[in-house]
Amino acid sequence: MQALLRRLANRDRVQSEATLQADVRQLLLSGGLNLAEHDLEVDLETQVGDRRRIDIEIGFTAIEIKKSLRSAAVLRDAERQLHGYVTTRSGQVDQPYVGILTDGATWRAYRVQGAELALASEHTLKATRPDGTALLLWLEGVLCTQRDIPPTPVEIARRLGATSTSYYLDRTELANLYSQNANLPTVQLKRQLWARLLRTALGTQFEDNDALFIEHTLLVNSAEIIAHLVLGISVTDMQPASILRGQRFDQAQIYGVVEQDFFDWVLEVPGGADLVRTLARRLSRFAWGEVEHDVLKVLYESVIETETRKRLGEYYTPDWLAEQVVTETVRQPLASRVLDPACGSGTFLFHAARRYLEAADAASIPLKQALEGLTRHVVGIDLHPVAVALARVTYVLAIGRDRLVSEERGAIGIPVYLGDSVQWTQRQDLFDQEQLVIRTGTGNQLFENELRFPDHLLEDAGRFDRLVTELADLAARPRQRGTTPSINALANRLAIGPEDRPGLDHNFRVLCELVDEGRNHIWSYYVRNLARPMWMSRPENRADVMVGNPPWLSYRHMPADMQQNFRELATNLGIWQGQEVASHQDLSGLFIARTVQQYLASGGSFGFVMPNAVLDRAYWRNFRTGKYLDPFGPVEVDFATSWDLRRIRPHFFPRGAAVLFGKRASSRGAKELPRETIRFIGKLPRGTQSWQTVRQHLSKAEARLSLVDETLIDSPYKTRFENGATIYPRILFFVDIQQAGPLGLGRGRTSVRSTTSSNENSPWKELPRLEGVVETEFVRPVLLGESILAYRSLPPRHAVLPIEGSKLLSAETSTIEPYPRLTEWWSQAEEVWASNRSTDRLSLLDRLNFRNELIKQLPGTPLRVVYSKSGMHVAACLVDSPNVIIENTLYWATVTTREEGWYLCAILNTPTLTDLVRPLMSYGKDERHIDKHLWKLPIPLYDAANPTHRRLAELGAASAERVANLDIDMSANFVTLRRRIREHLAASPHADELEEIVVGMLDQ
Repeated sequence: MQALLRRLANRDRVQSEATLQADVRQLLLSGGLNLAEHDLEVDLETQVGDRRRIDIEIGFTAIEIKKSLRSAAVLRDAERQLHGYVTTRSGQVDQPYVGILTDGATWRAYRVQGAELALASEHTLKATRPDGTALLLWLEGVLCTQRDIPPTPVEIARRLGATSTSYYLDRTELANLYSQNANLPTVQLKRQLWARLLRTALGTQFEDNDALFIEHTLLVNSAEIIAHLVLGISVTDMQPASILRGQRFDQAQIYGVVEQDFFDWVLEVPGGADLVRTLARRLSRFAWGEVEHDVLKVLYESVIETETRKRLGEYYTPDWLAEQVVTETVRQPLASRVLDPACGSGTFLFHAARRYLEAADAASIPLKQALEGLTRHVVGIDLHPVAVALARVTYVLAIGRDRLVSEERGAIGIPVYLGDSVQWTQRQDLFDQEQLVIRTGTGNQLFENELRFPDHLLEDAGRFDRLVTELADLAARPRQRGTTPSINALANRLAIGPEDRPGLDHNFRVLCELVDEGRNHIWSYYVRNLARPMWMSRPENRADVMVGNPPWLSYRHMPADMQQNFRELATNLGIWQGQEVASHQDLSGLFIARTVQQYLASGGSFGFVMPNAVLDRAYWRNFRTGKYLDPFGPVEVDFATSWDLRRIRPHFFPRGAAVLFGKRASSRGAKELPRETIRFIGKLPRGTQSWQTVRQHLSKAEARLSLVDETLIDSPYKTRFENGATIYPRILFFVDIQQAGPLGLGRGRTSVRSTTSSNENSPWKELPRLEGVVETEFVRPVLLGESILAYRSLPPRHAVLPIEGSKLLSAETSTIEPYPRLTEWWSQAEEVWASNRSTDRLSLLDRLNFRNELIKQLPGTPLRVVYSKSGMHVAACLVDSPNVIIENTLYWATVTTREEGWYLCAILNTPTLTDLVRPLMSYGKDERHIDKHLWKLPIPLYDAANPTHRRLAELGAASAERVANLDIDMSANFVTLRRRIREHLAASPHADELEEIVVGMLDQ
């Protein structure tokens, strides 16, 4: 096999296409592609017609082979030829074909897109150590010939994710179908409804574009096919419409898993059914019955790009965390109704359902009773239509195939609903006189425009959903306009009592009128889904436990109408902070207050994953009180404890996370969130899933939170420290000093050549370097961020800077003219700047002295403390050369005495300084911008009369001497050197004393 791969990858081989064709055939036959099991022949020179022949045909794939595809002309001709083969063959067998072009080294897969051949995926076999596994995986994604692939996260990502051949082919085909049919009214309507819901759910972070709609369609259709496969239902011989409308589930009396939604538009366009068949064939390769986790989350995160998920705030909770939150909150699974009001892909539902079923098994509860109990006790709601589709399948996965195929099972409905848990705009009068009332706007007589259902029908969610669905379906059947058929058979089958029959007849007449008016598309969906949150908000129907991860949506990312509603609701509840922190307000806090208010029974418990800022930020202060005084229904919360997850690496969300636990308190029972927390610390391995795997990598410890008050008075040193100069672009200023030639340069001159770095942006890093000789006094030493270690600096860099004393020289003022060598260098630099700058607004001198950052340093002072701008650990040292220029990646301040300098260095270099600043820092993927938050600590001005200050200065001087005597490799990476010095200082006999003084002075 390796010899075969080397032959294929060798672009310089001299062989015929027939030889290459034979090698490709051998690869297909001997590569473990499982062809025999599918009765697939690898046919050579297959007749197409018109005396044309396909080089290799296998299944529904045509492979065209060329000696080389490196020539653009050859590639164009080969694509034209392949297009003819694929188009003709597709028409002959009424099945979409995939085309492959290859020269052995390059492999290109194509789909027909309109009248063109669209490249869907490409793979290159490297000449050195060719990777046969990767190539065969690529080919298998086209051929779909493997069987019983384990549905692990790794296999799902590599065979179905956004980098897989399968994904590229199917997405290309789906995009083609959408582009050809986007103007169809039914497609437009479903896309508009999709966009409207997502804008409500995600705010301005949602970008309404076709690409995301196509990806969501692919995801949901895949999830609905997987739902069938989990139960062992073969989908390869099913009609596509039966799959996407869940007919087999309805026949099996498993309701609410797959239903008509925004994404079944593919069934209504030419070619859509073929795409569904292809998806079914691809997904059937997996052994879905073996799934043991929330696999749909993995599929979602594999398909939707990281940047898209980040922008939309769509980061699903890790299984291990959801499992632990459920374990902590659901103490009596058989007796507790559990609700996840923002269920996402269903991770919390999965673990809550498993916990219930394990308890039912332990209690020997019969299966029929256990499943009926489960669907009453574990419920999910979400506003995101894709999330709901995925969560319904996840719920099925949690139940498992064995239970669902058992003859002991009765009828069940999957209780996951598309609904607005916050109820931004939903009417509060949806229930009137013990009836669910839906106004439809049709009819002329009193109450004729309303659908009314007795609220007791909603108690059995499965039966109610079937009732509404079948009523709507029956109303939509062809009939003579203006007539209303009988619904007695439906009422009898669903055991609707005689007292409810008149109301049912009325509802059916209204639905028939809606059909006649062409307005029947929304009512079944609306009644079944959006009514459920309102029903659950009634006191007698509320949950005993709520768990989940509410939406993390900042106020600044909400659309204007949502901001107005948010502010009104948050003000009513007493959690609006406003003023300068308004933009930081987060929907997650309002979400918890509203859902506890509406859906949690008195004394009921909750556990919610939240942004870590909730633990200590001032703009969460009112929320942490647990007292929400809404005039329409005050609610009080008894916060129990919290988990601080900020120290876990890597972060699993774009911001640090926390978990809040508590319960809904009775009147005057509010209890503020305790300052004490459980802090999780550790580094997680890749691909972790269960708590059993994760627990050995994490430690837990009790900790006390330091609350951040944005009104704290800053340290007086804040105004003394300045940011260094932005010397940009570097290639025009930074230089390497060159050796003088054999004749020398003359006194006071230095030969220089400009230098750049990998961090330089385009176009500067591609430009040729400047060379020249300049007067030595203008070659100034410059300290960068990477130059500074704790108590010590590395050798400075050099830069040509037009500085004389306390001023900058310029051609405009003729001050540069007395220095001909500097003038010559500066003229070259200005010419390069003028040719490549992105704006005419700044001259080169203005750019160099941006915000006066350079002129502030002139003339240099003899003693300055500098510290680094980036990194989680501050590095600071004392600089005693007035000639040195401080660059922008450092901060600097003049000190009057060395003692003051050592005092500041002792504080800034203390190992626990990061821990002291952390509560004050912004939360991102990691805590960030430590440089901007240092001076929020109460660091007092140095006072020589204060013995604590004097002792800190002594310890700082001793530490500086210890570091100066340390033998270090000056060429090593500065990050490595900083770490080594921190370790060296930690072993100092004065380390504990220094740290004790600093912590005692600053931890207030």
